[in-house]
Amino acid sequence: MPSSLRMKRINDRMKQVLSTVLLGKIEDPRLSGVMVTDVKVDRELDYANIYVSAIEGLERSKDVMDALEHAKGFLRYEISQEVDLRVTPKLRFFWDPTPEKAARIDDLLNKWQQEEHPRLDDDTDENIDDVSDEDLDEEDQDHDFDNEEEDE
Repeated sequence: MPSSLRMKRINDRMKQVLSTVLLGKIEDPRLSGVMVTDVKVDRELDYANIYVSAIEGLERSKDVMDALEHAKGFLRYEISQEVDLRVTPKLRFFWDPTPEKAARIDDLLNKWQQEEHPRLDDDTDENIDDVSDEDLDEEDQDHDFDNEEEDE
């Protein structure tokens, strides 16, 4: 069995190869905008679980998964040419909802920030202008910068 470092290298290399193939070598329009989010090869190197996502999200998942199943042989061949393994693992594809969930969380956080702190950046500028002489320490008010320059 390969070490954990070697497994990480295999996973990363397979992800890189699959991403390159999906971007440049496959002409199937159903696979445009598809990204490989993760690759997990099992310890025996029998199976590679490939997690994918698309820009459009879950609405395209069925088409994308069908296209990947159709291109499975070609993808496995490309991996065998680029990744140095005795036997190329069988490919299994899974839809990864993580990018969609991250986008949803980001939208919710932006909405919350707009409701709680509208124009937060502008408030900080106004707060600086609201500082009065009373807010300063007595030392700061009495300090004469001209005298300091003369002393030097």
